[in-house]
Amino acid sequence: MIIGILTESLRTAVLVTGLVVIMMMLIEVFNVRSDGRMFSGLRNRRVGQVLLSALLGSIPGCMGGFASVSLYTHGLISFGALIAMMIASSGDEAFVMLAMFPGRAVRIFLILFVIAVVSGLLVDLFRSKYEGCHSMNVHDEDREPEREYRHSRHYGWKRIAMFSGVVVFLGALLAGWLEGGEDVGVGSHPAGVAGRFNLLSEEWMYWLFAALSLCVLGMLLFAGDHFVDEHLWEHIVCHHLPGIFLWTFGTIIALGLLMCRFDMASWISDNTILMILLAAAVGIIPESGPHLVFVSLYAAGVVPLPVLLASCISQDGHASLPLLAESRGSFLKAKLINVAVALFMGIGAMLIGN
Repeated sequence: MIIGILTESLRTAVLVTGLVVIMMMLIEVFNVRSDGRMFSGLRNRRVGQVLLSALLGSIPGCMGGFASVSLYTHGLISFGALIAMMIASSGDEAFVMLAMFPGRAVRIFLILFVIAVVSGLLVDLFRSKYEGCHSMNVHDEDREPEREYRHSRHYGWKRIAMFSGVVVFLGALLAGWLEGGEDVGVGSHPAGVAGRFNLLSEEWMYWLFAALSLCVLGMLLFAGDHFVDEHLWEHIVCHHLPGIFLWTFGTIIALGLLMCRFDMASWISDNTILMILLAAAVGIIPESGPHLVFVSLYAAGVVPLPVLLASCISQDGHASLPLLAESRGSFLKAKLINVAVALFMGIGAMLIGN
């Protein structure tokens, strides 16, 4: 069991880190090639930030969440926009909900989107934007694209190391080595769900990121030395990648060991308020897996909608793991707000239903 937890934790850490780094690299090149204009307008549009982040969070899986966290940690979107993503996101559970009860799932996602936008705008009324890291600046060298991209390109060890890493990650994605197993609680799905509805599995996300990885490989082949050394190597690989991987790996191991000791399903009772409190509390865990209990119970008619609603609002799957690695303070504050909104909406829905 310990070996299984370590293996699954390593798989998840590599997958999460790879997806985040690929997106960071693409954001970096778009920002530089647009001379900083691509995201500069986003900084001054709080409503647009919240709407965009909520839309990204509504994408099944963690891909949209990773994108929002990347934008937030670079100071490109506000804290309220981050909250909107975390509320709108249901993580990997979204795939299961679409497979088990697609009609109701779509309605739940729409409700979450509305709650996310309202909550994000309210948060931004009382909190200024997180400054994040300032390494995503456009340098003077970047404003000379002809020289930078055509005349100053050498294939040193940094470029080769990044190119090789992306190739290995791409191969692992295409070979299915990063797909979750079903024998370990961390990141697994109920048996048979994906098999019955493969269109809504995570496979589409793997193919999408395989295509994005090819774009990164092309960028590494043709980008200039300054961009590769300063923006990709120093900023992303040296500054971001180690923390994201180590925090993700350590967190998943801890959660896997904890879940081996305690059976959350055994805590279930007929008390709706207790279930709402439990669902909101479990949502603090930055992991897909524990929340599937509430999805399954709702699908079986054991718990009502307010319980599942509280669970969906509070949890966001793996999406907040990179945030934990980058800013523990922002992670804790965001999770506390999520739990508060989950309790308010869950208990409110229960009272309205009664």
